[in-house]
Amino acid sequence: MIVFDLRCDGGHVFESWFGSSADYADQKERGLVRCPMCDSASVEKAVMAPNVAAKGNQRATTGADPMKAALAALAKAQEKALEGSEWVGSRFADRARAMHLGEEATAPIHGQATPQEARALVEEGVPVAPLPLPVVPPGARN
Repeated sequence: MIVFDLRCDGGHVFESWFGSSADYADQKERGLVRCPMCDSASVEKAVMAPNVAAKGNQRATTGADPMKAALAALAKAQEKALEGSEWVGSRFADRARAMHLGEEATAPIHGQATPQEARALVEEGVPVAPLPLPVVPPGARN
């Protein structure tokens, strides 16, 4: 996983996690990288301060350690929640809709959907929810 500081054209700065730099580029190209505050798709990488670890004999004095612990706990909880769930990739919207309509047996799935596909599923009453952290597709882990 890699984290980027991003900035939208509205000046909002936010952090987002990706499986790799290539995943960021792919998602940005497909319009999936959007500002969580204003939903702008005009997003670029912001300048990041390097995360330099403290020497082994020094204690960290910033609030970063609780944040790292919280993100690690969230990642672990998401991983546990996805146990037994099938990765369906970009077929997520079609599969979720088919299950909702009874055209396919109901099963736990996760995958990718464009913002438009996700909105359409919600409007149709299909029970879906975004994951808090991105998922690295099977076979794409480096």
